[in-house]
Amino acid sequence: MDNNSSNKNNSNKPNNKVNMPKFNLNWMYMFIALMLIALYVSSNYGGVGSKEVDYSTFQKYVQNGYINKVISQNEGKSIEAYIKPSAVGAVFGADSSQVGKTPIVITSGPSDDKLDEFLNAEKEAGHFDGTYSYPHKSDLLPTILTSILPLVLLIALWIFFMRRMSGGANGGAGGVFNVGKSKAQLFEKGGAIKITFKDVAGLSEAKQEVEEIVEFLKEPQKYTDLGGKIPKGALLVGPPGTGKTLLAKAVAGEANVPFFSLAGSDFVEMFVGVGASRVRDLFKQAKEKAPCIVFIDEIDAVGRARGKNPAMGGNDERENTLNQLLTEMDGFGSNSGVIILAATNRVDVLDKALLRAGRFDRQIHVDLPDLNERKEVFGVHLRPIKIDDTVDVDLLARQTPGFSGADIANVCNEAALIAARHGKKFVGKQDFLDAVDRIIGGLEKKTKITTEAERRSIALHEAGHASISWLLEYANPLIKVTIVPRGRALGAAWYLPEERQITTKEQMLDEMCATLGGRAAEDLFIGRISTGAMNDLERVTKQAYGMIAYLGMSEKLPNLCYYNNDDYSFNRPYSEKTAELIDEEVKKMVNEQYERAKQILSEHKEGHNELAQLLIDKEVIFAEDVERIFGKRPWASRSEEIMAAKESQAAAEAERKLAKEVEEEEKDIKEEEAENTAEEKKAESNN
Repeated sequence: MDNNSSNKNNSNKPNNKVNMPKFNLNWMYMFIALMLIALYVSSNYGGVGSKEVDYSTFQKYVQNGYINKVISQNEGKSIEAYIKPSAVGAVFGADSSQVGKTPIVITSGPSDDKLDEFLNAEKEAGHFDGTYSYPHKSDLLPTILTSILPLVLLIALWIFFMRRMSGGANGGAGGVFNVGKSKAQLFEKGGAIKITFKDVAGLSEAKQEVEEIVEFLKEPQKYTDLGGKIPKGALLVGPPGTGKTLLAKAVAGEANVPFFSLAGSDFVEMFVGVGASRVRDLFKQAKEKAPCIVFIDEIDAVGRARGKNPAMGGNDERENTLNQLLTEMDGFGSNSGVIILAATNRVDVLDKALLRAGRFDRQIHVDLPDLNERKEVFGVHLRPIKIDDTVDVDLLARQTPGFSGADIANVCNEAALIAARHGKKFVGKQDFLDAVDRIIGGLEKKTKITTEAERRSIALHEAGHASISWLLEYANPLIKVTIVPRGRALGAAWYLPEERQITTKEQMLDEMCATLGGRAAEDLFIGRISTGAMNDLERVTKQAYGMIAYLGMSEKLPNLCYYNNDDYSFNRPYSEKTAELIDEEVKKMVNEQYERAKQILSEHKEGHNELAQLLIDKEVIFAEDVERIFGKRPWASRSEEIMAAKESQAAAEAERKLAKEVEEEEKDIKEEEAENTAEEKKAESNN
């Protein structure tokens, strides 16, 4: 009853809005086309005089010498006679400026033969000195083509350029007339995106956060009954290649609502005010399609903090676009039903107003995959690849620490390409190892020429790294050593870096000592140093400065952090005296580890020399060769501990599951025995 009355009241309200007709550019196009046709016709035919006469009048004009050309078509049914300029006044009663340059008279005759006899007779009599022709086919089509085709091409070219300027035949954004329109791609329900959450390996916590948004759109009653509200926005934060955009594609594939996708740079244009206009148009479209999801990739292109760049003034176009985005996301107007999903790897440069609750209620961190997550990622990317039994996914996961999902996809693709290059039917373990080496170290250069002295220097250098990393507890475990040039390096030692959640000072010092092992081996066993340790020294210096200036791992500067997060600040957060002290501490730390490396190599001189000679002979040696020389390492790596813990956890889970199944079976047996006993007692009582 109330609904009916309210509808009735609404229908009785006067409509003050005037329905103005919508302006359509097609009418303007038609008007301009007609004007062009009229101008063209008038310019070509407006000055041509024509006159229809009977055949006797035509004969009279020929006898008087007025005609200089005759054309007969269709057996004399259509005769065109061209008048001499001197006879225009006698025929048309006007001068040539009013009639045109080529005036004609049109008539019809009995036949071409009769016309030919008449013209020959008049030519012999001296009355006709022109030409005559009898074309058998009509020249109407060539005439139409030569006269109309240029006009048609002109109109088609004009329409093409106008549509290009207006953004295409469908009126899309990107042209002059639609420059303020949003460039967002709209994916409707059941669209082209077929990616689901099953295609996203790892990222369990991030997937759970995003799946909750999709679930809310599918079943809002589940949350609203408890008074909950869906987050207005979620910001995906993480390093490049970790799967932020892939998560957004999975949302588009799973959510049964419209999905708008665009990049932050789509708001940027050379015209003033265009960015803000595109933001308004985007949210206008989104509100019309609500409930929906808007995904903005690389939002740092438009969401950078205001006033942080001294090179730009206060009236920055990007800042105006950001202001409009802030207003649309959580301003005075209502924006219900529109969920903003954004991704960036530079969350530190985003404006604080953009990150506050009410705009982006959630920040979802998409980190680099750990050991177990890399196994899952490998499992996804190995599905389309034909692999043999030698491929060990656990080994691949351990050999790719710090790899993102995009890097792992690249490893699988490179392995397939390497196997195809060698003519294999399946991709094997060695192909994957070569692919990892190719991505990390670069292309192998076996043709680079080195002398024996250089090979020995390189072998001693790499053997120094390998020896110390094997003999120190916290150094990264060795995988293989090679003196084959790869990329810009003349040799390399491959390790299995430990993925620690927390790192102690002793662990960092062991890594520093192992890094200095190459330079120490050159100094100790050759007596001279070379440029081959440049990369090692760079890494050690940065690590030492980080330990002292940022982590407070110094005796003279303990528990102090001089980290400065301001990108545009040229002032150091410490004095010149402190800077000198930091430099002294760095030198002291590096020199201590250098002397420590030389001492370790001196104590294991025989093993190091044997390893270097083996490296010269074989060019590539593996951890098994180092273990044969120095013995087995007494320490287990963290990766092995993680894998062992996971296996024990899986075994314990399987054991609990088996115990539960046994318990349920025993329970079913007892219930069945109880039922049988009850039936037997009932039968005895009846008897």
